[in-house]
Amino acid sequence: MHKQGFFYVINHGLDKGQIERIFDIATVPFDSVPPEEKPQYVAKIKETGTFMGYKPLHYWHIANGVKDRIEHYNLNRNVDLKPHPEAVRPFLPEIQEFIRHNHVDVLHEIERLLALGLELPEDTLVKIHHFEAKNNAYCRFMMYHPRPEEEEEKTENVWLKGHADQTTLSVLYSQPISALQIRDADDKWRWVRHKENALVINAGDTMEMLSGGYYKSAIHRVVQPPVDQRGHRRLGVFYFCYADDDVQLEPLEASPVLQREGIKRRAAPGEAPMMEAWRKARTAAYGTSDLKRSGAEQGVEEEVLLNGIRVKHYN
Repeated sequence: MHKQGFFYVINHGLDKGQIERIFDIATVPFDSVPPEEKPQYVAKIKETGTFMGYKPLHYWHIANGVKDRIEHYNLNRNVDLKPHPEAVRPFLPEIQEFIRHNHVDVLHEIERLLALGLELPEDTLVKIHHFEAKNNAYCRFMMYHPRPEEEEEKTENVWLKGHADQTTLSVLYSQPISALQIRDADDKWRWVRHKENALVINAGDTMEMLSGGYYKSAIHRVVQPPVDQRGHRRLGVFYFCYADDDVQLEPLEASPVLQREGIKRRAAPGEAPMMEAWRKARTAAYGTSDLKRSGAEQGVEEEVLLNGIRVKHYN
């Protein structure tokens, strides 16, 4: 948590059959919804700062004029908050239970451990990550489509630039097609190994801000799979968890650990953004904003968001 911000979780309460079932459901928004129906459910990402609904293909810029070939469908923690395509509707009860399991049975347990790591009361983080109306966590089904070789050359095989999530914690159900890499403490990119029936968890910028830099937000990217796995679509299932919208992302200064180790801030004292503002600003800007090259780090581009906070992208 200090060097990478990534870890695996096993024995999480879902067996192999249950996970295979949710991956089957995850194909429905892509394979069972007619092309003419999808535009009705496209997310207004720039306008609202939310991903709810479809992110269509070719929305994000990757490099040298090449746009992404990633399609995803997002459902709010409360699946009834927005309407869904007809083919998705029969599966909403199962998706809702899957979301609840991730939020309450998995992430709340991890939040308790991380609070103890800060020598704070066990429920400190749980109390600001409600499963009720104040939290805008969401589930994502994500399809990576293969790219032509000329696009691979222009992007140097990068499908999604290196970045840290905006979340507190992100959950990825481990995928057999390799493409995810992490930027390790020595600044080298390393593959995330597939572990059958495991969860890949990473800390996001919200966790780094709340922990005063004690827990590191994980820098990761997606690249072209190894040779023997190319040509296949890559299906992903994710759960992204945020603090409640009314939480200010100030360090938890009551932590005896932070008082001993020191606090690293992303914003001046008292000026950290509220969760809702941070979430919407990051969502609206991602993949579409003008980035400026960092003068200090090679291969790093920056954008400035709320209250002077710099967000880095690794290209």
